[in-house]
Amino acid sequence: MPELRGGGTGDDRAALVSTLTGFARTLRAAGVAADHQRTQGFLAALRELDVRERRDVYWAGRLTLCSGPDDLDRYDRCFAAYFGGERPGPAHRVPAVTVTRFVARPGDTGDQDERHEADAAAATASEIEVLRHRDVARMTAAERREVARLLGMLRSAREQRRSRRRAPSHRGALDGRGTVREAVRRGGEPARLRFRDRKEKPRRVVMLVDVSGSMAAYADTLLRFAHALVRAEPRATEVFSVGTRLTRVTAELRHRDPAVAMDAVSAAIPDWSGGTRLGEELKELLRLSDVRGAIVVIASDGWERGDASLLGRQMERLSRLAHRVIWVNPHKGDPAYRPLTAGMRAALPHITDFVAGHSLAAYEELARLLGEGGSRPGGHAVRAAGDAVRAGDGIPAGDGRGMPDA
Repeated sequence: MPELRGGGTGDDRAALVSTLTGFARTLRAAGVAADHQRTQGFLAALRELDVRERRDVYWAGRLTLCSGPDDLDRYDRCFAAYFGGERPGPAHRVPAVTVTRFVARPGDTGDQDERHEADAAAATASEIEVLRHRDVARMTAAERREVARLLGMLRSAREQRRSRRRAPSHRGALDGRGTVREAVRRGGEPARLRFRDRKEKPRRVVMLVDVSGSMAAYADTLLRFAHALVRAEPRATEVFSVGTRLTRVTAELRHRDPAVAMDAVSAAIPDWSGGTRLGEELKELLRLSDVRGAIVVIASDGWERGDASLLGRQMERLSRLAHRVIWVNPHKGDPAYRPLTAGMRAALPHITDFVAGHSLAAYEELARLLGEGGSRPGGHAVRAAGDAVRAGDGIPAGDGRGMPDA
C-alpha cells in the first residue's frame, strides 16, 4: 500500500486508498480508460503530493487517469460528483432536431415528387448507419477513428462448448458421493439428491491477420477487431499476424486501451507491408498451436507467393482439426469480386464460411458468426467450392487480387 502524504494512521491510509481506487472505478464506468496501470500511477503521483489538497488530487488524477482529450469532460463531471457531492449534468447540450417536410404544390410533376422523396430519405439516414457499410479503404482519417471507436465497443457472444469437467448442477448425472456426504453431514438423515453436469466454456478462436502489402488498407481495422475479441474472451482467443513470418500478438492485444495495444502490436510485427507465404505460415501454426476444436479465422485476400499447393495441403489439415474455418476476404464486399487468385482457389474447398471483411457491418456479421452454434465442419465448403468453380468459367482474367478487369 503506498504511503500517502497526509493520510494519517494505517487504517486511515487504507480507507483513503479505497476511496481513490473507487474514484478510478467510477471513471471506468463513465467510459474513461482508467485501468489498473493508470490507477497505480495516480496513487504514485499522490505519494508526492498532499491528498488533503483538492487541487493536488484533481491534477494528479487528470494527468494519470485520462488518456486523451475526449476523457477530460467525463473526468471533470465524475470528479465533481465523487469528491464534491455535485450532481453531474449532461455532457453536451442535446442538439435540436430539424425535420424537413416536402409539401406538394400545384404544378409539381411526378419526377419532382420522386426527387423530393429521395432527398428526404437521404436527409433522415443515420450517419453511423452509412458509415457501417462504407469500405474501410475509402474512408477518411476521421471516419477511420470513428470506426475504431465503434470496434472498441463491440461485444460479441462466443459459441459455447461442453467441457469434459463436471460441476454441481440442478440436473445431469446423479452425484452419488456428493449425496452420501450430504447424508453423513446430516447425521444419516435423508438428504436431497446431488447432481453433476458438464460445464460450458467459450470455444477458442484462433485468428490470423494478413499484414502484407496487399492488405495494408485493412490490416489495422482487422487487428482492432481482434483486440475486441481478445478483450471479450482473453483466455479463449489467440491472434497471429501473417506476412513473411508468423508472429503471435495475443499478449500485446490484451491491453485494455486500444491505442496502447495497437502501438505494442506495431512494435511486435516485423514484416508490415511485406509479402505473403500463407502455406508456410499455416504449417508453422499447426506446429506451434493446438487448433483442435477451435474456430480458426483467416483474414487475408488469398494472394499467395509462389505455388499454392502447400496452402491447399495445410488448409486440408486445418479443416480436419478445427471446429470451423472462417475465411475473411475484404475484397468479397465488392459485387464484382471473383475468387480467382491461386491462394483462394486452394483454400475454398476446405473452409466453412467465406465472408467479407471490408466494413463495420461485415465485422459485426463476423462477430455474429463467432457466436452462432457451429454446424458440422465443412458444412458450407461444398457451396464455396462450387462458387469457385463457377467463378472460373467464362470470367476474364483479373488482376492480382482476383478482381476482373474492367
